[in-house]
Amino acid sequence: MKEKVIDAAGKTWRFLGQNGQTKVSQLAKALKEKEEVVLQALGWLAREDKIDYAIKNRRTFVSLVEVELRAFNSLVYNMNGQTSVPGPGNGKPKAKKS
Repeated sequence: MKEKVIDAAGKTWRFLGQNGQTKVSQLAKALKEKEEVVLQALGWLAREDKIDYAIKNRRTFVSLVEVELRAFNSLVYNMNGQTSVPGPGNGKPKAKKS
């Protein structure tokens, strides 16, 4: 079960990085996970100070804290800016052909 929560925490982190502030009630469906697992994942992320909570019109929303959003954007930027791809079998990068 712990592995499912850790996996859901990663999915939640990426989802919030891509989509921004989201209603807690929509996360389980968006992530295709059980609600109880997503709620535990949110607890995990909250304990690590990675998310913020906001209440609007009696609905609870979550989003990444600023430092985590910057980390997410940096990760995406670095992934999109790569100039090499893994080589076959050896794990060493191989230059892309133009």
